[in-house]
Amino acid sequence: MSQQQSPDNVSIDAIPVDIDNTQSAEVDPADVPDEIESITRGLAGEQPPTNPLVVLKAARWWYIHGKGGTDPAFQWAIEWARHLATDTPSDVERFDEFLEYLVTVGFADERHELR
Repeated sequence: MSQQQSPDNVSIDAIPVDIDNTQSAEVDPADVPDEIESITRGLAGEQPPTNPLVVLKAARWWYIHGKGGTDPAFQWAIEWARHLATDTPSDVERFDEFLEYLVTVGFADERHELR
């Protein structure tokens, strides 16, 4: 199965990478692919994803389309994947930053709506 890719829109899986919109620091919720939104919301929920590869897929998208290595969604996804891989406690402060960021991105009007 072959998929056409233009120089402006590439992907290594089913999640497209918009080259023109990389590390813009401005994420429009409408531009977030449904799968990434679902994973990201799941990371904020009471039963977050337990497959590190799924979590890393979201981390990659947020790294590319968000604020790079400083993007709170990227940082939390990496932290959660680390937690899954090592079974060590996760950083609660990073989780709080992640929840606040999701409100600023527009995934919720208030932080409590995410849980």
